[in-house]
Amino acid sequence: MSTPGWLEFEKPIVELEARIEELRQLNSNGRVEVAEEIESLERKAERLQQEIYSNLNRWQRVQLARHPRRPYALDYIDGLSSEFTELHGDRLFGDDRAIVGGFGFLDDRPTMFIGHQKGRNTKDNILRNFGMPHPEGYRKALRLMDLAGRFGAPIVTLVDTPGAYPGVGAEERGQSEAIARNLRDMARIPVPIVTVVIGEGGSGGALAIAVADVILMMENSIYSVISPEGCAAILWGDRTRAPEAAEALKLTATDLGALGIIDDIVPEPIGGAHRDPPVAVATLKTHVAARLESLRATPVDRLLKDRLAKYRRMGSFQTKGLTRPGDTG
Repeated sequence: MSTPGWLEFEKPIVELEARIEELRQLNSNGRVEVAEEIESLERKAERLQQEIYSNLNRWQRVQLARHPRRPYALDYIDGLSSEFTELHGDRLFGDDRAIVGGFGFLDDRPTMFIGHQKGRNTKDNILRNFGMPHPEGYRKALRLMDLAGRFGAPIVTLVDTPGAYPGVGAEERGQSEAIARNLRDMARIPVPIVTVVIGEGGSGGALAIAVADVILMMENSIYSVISPEGCAAILWGDRTRAPEAAEALKLTATDLGALGIIDDIVPEPIGGAHRDPPVAVATLKTHVAARLESLRATPVDRLLKDRLAKYRRMGSFQTKGLTRPGDTG
């Protein structure tokens, strides 16, 4: 049986579910023995799901974060907000469709939503540049954040990118400067900011919209300074060693929670957000709304001070057993 759009380790489950659906369609007259077989296969599928998805390694999490059926930014925005109005352009060069953003209402409160957007097919991926923004995308994002700051609206950013686009044109138009400006200015925007890594969080391309008061990660998302393939190519000159690099990078939500980089992990339906998108969206909405509600009571000066302190704490470490030159004993 062909299972397009599914990962290799998911195929036993998908094939079993297809068999169950086939039996349901054949059993239009409600034969008891067929119903019993369906029930038995459903129990088997549930056990198989538990067995596979509770023992995922880091490379399999990477694959889930990139899953072609996974909800993207606009899917989440549609579920998180009502009356969403997308805004376009950076007022300098053009409109980068790899970044989407605009005002909507989250629980009847005006909120600015900004996120990386990938495509579902070849045509859409070309339009969205595979979720890799150009500098005008980051400038658009910052323009919308400044707008939210002027209106006192909180900001929700949704991260899902392999990284900023590395092309010559992007560099000529100031890719590194655009990212650096976002990092600096997001630290000073006087409204609450909640960031959610919904898929891939790739390097500075992710961080450029992720300087926030609260950082959440979906259970099967990843966040890293480099992709496993890029890391493997640099370290070993062999991109096929990406699974090994993924283990070393410690890029999963659990890893980053333990390191204190993120604030919370948003659980996904068993098997990943793509298995039940409405549940994934509803769960995220609950987490985001709760975080924004707690941030609203924080005075602006305290909000900005805490935001800066949050990032200063990241990367702190202790060394043990090291001897410096000149030490004795």
